[in-house]
Amino acid sequence: MTGGGARLTVPGRATVRSAIAPMYMEPHVRSVQVSQRLCGHELDLLEEQDDWYLVRGADGYEGWMHWGFLSPPSANGRHKTTAFRISLGCVIKKANSAPHSLPLGARLSPDDVLLSGDAVPLSELPSRFPRAAAAITESAKTLFHGSPYLWGGITPWGADCSGFVQTIFGLHGVDVPRDAWQQSETGDEAGDLDELRAADLAFFSDRTDERITHVAMALGGRRLVHLAVGRGGFANEDLADPRDPYVAKLRERFLRSRRVL
Repeated sequence: MTGGGARLTVPGRATVRSAIAPMYMEPHVRSVQVSQRLCGHELDLLEEQDDWYLVRGADGYEGWMHWGFLSPPSANGRHKTTAFRISLGCVIKKANSAPHSLPLGARLSPDDVLLSGDAVPLSELPSRFPRAAAAITESAKTLFHGSPYLWGGITPWGADCSGFVQTIFGLHGVDVPRDAWQQSETGDEAGDLDELRAADLAFFSDRTDERITHVAMALGGRRLVHLAVGRGGFANEDLADPRDPYVAKLRERFLRSRRVL
């Protein structure tokens, strides 16, 4: 079924119009979701195939997105970056539309009315979410607490391991790549699993070729926090617990660590 609104120009730019827009590996809904983009964020349009566009986000990650999730950029040009507020989980109302929810990380336009929840001006993010290990781990423990595991997800409504890490670090002004294997190639070596400091990243593999398949964030004190399919979502791990078979698997599958701060 064809999307609504004006056609988009390729190459060009577009803005995400829905709360969450899935990015797929291939241009059809039966494909695997590889990531997501959120309301108000702009994307580069690289290719067009029927009602699908190959898009690229600010982090350089690419995937296919349906026309129905996109709007043309503003006729008056891009909004000034400082005009945006960033959702911390809120309900808004746009003109001539019913109230709707926005997840952590979505952008509110200047004329959106905040009904409940919280949103912070982009200019205030550095003071609200400082670039410090203790603040980053506190956000990791609280903002995604109870979140379910979702392959390709990047919000507390559902996320995978690397989407969780990218979103938390990004909120604190630290850019990391989208996928776990990419994240494992950033920063500096951080040491063994039991030596990690707060906000260090630990990487794991369950493959014979040792390609990275999972990432977790260290809390210090031999604890980790992550979004794991083996836990069904958010989990806070005690690496000192010898009775937990899942912790034993983590130890067996640990490959390397990185310090990105």
